[in-house]
Amino acid sequence: MNRTRKLIIMLASVGLAVGLVAAVVPQPGLSYPAAAAADTYKIDPVHSMVIFKIGHMGVSNSYGRFNEISGEFSLDESNPSNGSFSVEVKTESIDTNNENRDKHLKSPDFFNARQYPAIAFKSTKVTGSADGSFEVTGDLTLHGVTNSITIPVTKIGAGKGRQGEALIGLETSLKLKRSDYGMRNMLDMVGDEVTLRVALEAARK
Repeated sequence: MNRTRKLIIMLASVGLAVGLVAAVVPQPGLSYPAAAAADTYKIDPVHSMVIFKIGHMGVSNSYGRFNEISGEFSLDESNPSNGSFSVEVKTESIDTNNENRDKHLKSPDFFNARQYPAIAFKSTKVTGSADGSFEVTGDLTLHGVTNSITIPVTKIGAGKGRQGEALIGLETSLKLKRSDYGMRNMLDMVGDEVTLRVALEAARK
């Protein structure tokens, strides 16, 4: 191969390499299509709730709720691993329809709401399936103790609000042992296992 032909081949190779680099490296002044991202939703505290059930003296179940819930979550139904959840519940908002009982539950005997004002959940992993169900793993902090838990989350529906905003509804049901979070008081009278039902309605940001 003569020297002129070698030079032509070398210049062509360099040109191809430059073209490939230009194709993958963003160039100033040029616009590129945005990468797909998860939709982010802000929790509506008026239409969301946390309800709990716990045994009482081994003969019945007592029910209650927390009235203040906030946070946001992101969902990407085509790629659930892009999702995330951050939810906070105010312990001071516990409501069992009895003022004296609520006061006792907020005391250091149970939730110690003054020292631990919030129950917080922050996801570390989200997996899902095409039917709108998800498994969300994350850190639950309650009564100053943090444990990793995995909860099933179901999409209830999606639609438009009165102002045209995009809405979505999710629900989950889970069981916790309060002793796992340092709440061991009165285990002979109040059950250890607590069943929680969480319903979230949220608007897309």
